[in-house]
Amino acid sequence: MTRRPTATLVALFLAALALRPQIVGVGPLIPSIQDAFGTSHAVVGLLGTIPVLCMGLFAPVAAYLAAKIGTRRAMTIGLALISVFGILRAVMPSVWLVILLTWPVGIGMGLGNALAPISVKEHFEHRPAAGTGVYTTGIQIGSTSAAALAVPLAAWFGGWRGALIAISCVALLSLVAWVVLTWGDHPHAAPAASVPRLPWRSSTAWLLVAIFALMGSAYYGLNAWLPDAYHEKGWTAGEAGVLLAMMNLTAIPASFVVPWLSDRTGRRSPFLLGLSGFFITGAVVLVAAPGLAYAGALCAGLAQGGMFSLVMTLPLDFERTPRRVGALVAMMLGLGYTIAATSPFVLGAIRDATGSFDAVLWVAAGFLVAQFFALLTLVRRHPSMV
Repeated sequence: MTRRPTATLVALFLAALALRPQIVGVGPLIPSIQDAFGTSHAVVGLLGTIPVLCMGLFAPVAAYLAAKIGTRRAMTIGLALISVFGILRAVMPSVWLVILLTWPVGIGMGLGNALAPISVKEHFEHRPAAGTGVYTTGIQIGSTSAAALAVPLAAWFGGWRGALIAISCVALLSLVAWVVLTWGDHPHAAPAASVPRLPWRSSTAWLLVAIFALMGSAYYGLNAWLPDAYHEKGWTAGEAGVLLAMMNLTAIPASFVVPWLSDRTGRRSPFLLGLSGFFITGAVVLVAAPGLAYAGALCAGLAQGGMFSLVMTLPLDFERTPRRVGALVAMMLGLGYTIAATSPFVLGAIRDATGSFDAVLWVAAGFLVAQFFALLTLVRRHPSMV
């Protein structure tokens, strides 16, 4: 464990605040962005697809950078990409330039997302779920704040561009806090780094990929299109943004409390399977019972927050060293996010094809049903570890 555990935990928490708002904050702003550029749902859906794709493609790169230059420096690079290019893309004059500059923003998110569990393994090996819970709580608070404040920020700062600039400025503050709080922590002697050897032959690794990909497909699909879906039902943009914020709100306490409880009990499986059922329930309510939308959003958020923390903890349970954890995380996140990245675009195309968001929300619920059976398979194969 690091000699400055409190400072390291605070640094991880503050860094994590910047790892989702560039995706989640775009959701409530999509109608404004569409109006500004006169583009389709599928095209604007790329603003959600590209960052998630980058979180997949650059997870192995994060493990490489952690070995080559150290986790602290690699995280600094990731946060710098998010904040600097987040500001630059917000002032671009065309939708295709906005999409182009979404790539470096996504690369930064991909690096930061994969580096966080490696940092936990380095500094908090004996309390993996608690360490994971701290940064995943930061992720959820960042997501909730972005969802709730995106529309008000647009009103305060002259439109969607001002909102994205404000979100990026917060990421810049996270970068400064990370550098200051981790200054002098574990000076890194760079080894001869290599691309991590991924566990391609491990059935457990493939199950983790499936679980993460299905959870991500549902989560990012809902974040991209839930506000638009309810805007279509007659809700105002602000009301739809609040609904999305509520889905992320209950994820905040769940992100920390659920991992803490699982550490105390020594079991992950009851929590994973139970929360998976809650997630399915919440998604079905959102499409089948709009009158209970707030209840459905709260249910889905509670489940998503707890599940995300636990699934991010599983590689730390299955592997012993930071390098092997990095390889398993790289495979789980690399393939999982790459698959999940298609969700906003594909679901946007489904909306364009069907003319309604009902089919979109039903497909998202279907992802979660498939995830439940993948989790059940993992639990049956590793009853003592999960």
